[in-house]
Amino acid sequence: MVIREFEVYLVNLDPTVGHEMKKTRPCVILTPERMNSVLGTVIIAPLTSSIKGYPSRTKVTFQGKAGEVCIDQMRAVDEARLTKKMGKLEAEFIDELKDVIFETFDLG
Repeated sequence: MVIREFEVYLVNLDPTVGHEMKKTRPCVILTPERMNSVLGTVIIAPLTSSIKGYPSRTKVTFQGKAGEVCIDQMRAVDEARLTKKMGKLEAEFIDELKDVIFETFDLG
């Protein structure tokens, strides 16, 4: 299976601890294909339909639904947690997502 950056997969996030996002939910792949093809793990950021407006989140529309990508909840998961490919973020949201990642981690 080829897993590409900014694709959206349903990911089983359970079991979780404390304030981690739970259940199976759409998540954006953040790691590039060259890493995904060798590591067996991917770095994901969950999508949520709850709009909080936190600076560590970016608004997106995916499959006609408004939501946010939660950079504050990103984590590495084994590829086995990916249950179904749902599509890919549209280009207009990818640039904003990159900006939020850079701002969140003070990279720019």
